[in-house]
Amino acid sequence: MNAKQVGLIASIVLAVVLTAAVSVFLAISGYRLVWYVHLLFFVFSFAVFGMALRFLYGRFIYENLNQIYKHILRLRNPKNVVRPPDKSSSDITTQINSILIDWSNESKEEIDHLKQVENYRRDFLSNVSHELKTPIFSVQGYIHTLIDGGIDDPDVNLHYLNKASKSIDRLISIVDDLESISRLEAGELIVEYRTFDLGELVRDVVESLEFQAKEKNIKLEVSASPDKPIYVYADKDMVRQVLVNLLVNSVKYGNAGGLTEVRFTEDEDKVIVDVADNGIGISKLHLPRLFERFYRVDKSRSREQGGTGLGLAIVKHIMEAHGENIHVNSEPGQGTVFTFSLRKSK
Repeated sequence: MNAKQVGLIASIVLAVVLTAAVSVFLAISGYRLVWYVHLLFFVFSFAVFGMALRFLYGRFIYENLNQIYKHILRLRNPKNVVRPPDKSSSDITTQINSILIDWSNESKEEIDHLKQVENYRRDFLSNVSHELKTPIFSVQGYIHTLIDGGIDDPDVNLHYLNKASKSIDRLISIVDDLESISRLEAGELIVEYRTFDLGELVRDVVESLEFQAKEKNIKLEVSASPDKPIYVYADKDMVRQVLVNLLVNSVKYGNAGGLTEVRFTEDEDKVIVDVADNGIGISKLHLPRLFERFYRVDKSRSREQGGTGLGLAIVKHIMEAHGENIHVNSEPGQGTVFTFSLRKSK
């Protein structure tokens, strides 16, 4: 119920009460008036009360509500220009109520978002400290062993030094990947677009990973024919990193004797790339968080394979920097398919 409706009802009630009081007073005093005189008095009273309430509303109540309206808008959007209430659309109290409801919903969404960010920050700090702590403690243990006398044992010193070197390499990989993600998120890495043959790039990446794949007895295949170039418009080095990260993951977590295939599908203006394997697969429970930093499906197995836990996060950021997306479909025991698209060169 808006202010106009309240004023109308109040005027009617006051006019009825006054007319009834006057009629009772006249009846007690012995005066009798015809019915239309009472009706005229009611109409007159209604008009007087209506104008009085309208004057009071406009002079005092509306001005105060208008100040409240402007103050709420200033608090909600300090940088925006505060416009007067729309007198033609609805009553000012309705507009104030609508603004407060919208503001409440926005605040709730903002609070929920801040809670998610806080949870993400807490998880990230926990994960990064754990990932850095593992190689640091390993190096510390190897060095202390050597200091305590292991350096003089030829069967121990080189073995421990090699292990320490591997832990340092893993530590450097984590720091490099963190730096890459930070630069991607900050927009410091410029996407250097150029035209290149995507099929040729994929074959180069596959060839560089053949030794690693043979160790796991995993076969790498490319569906594109060398005689038919697939030209795309993208940052070649970034796309190379995407392919390396996806194929390395496929080899690391694939089954012995498995197959990983890179397939291409050409659209009018896009080239769709599938990196598919018949490995162990991933449960649907893990798919929504698969591209988060340091998120691991099988933490113990991931660390045994030497991953930093940042490869897929980097892939996601690179694709977003290109204005593209990457998706994953997987079933446990059925394998995994990563799909992304690139702009076709014209």
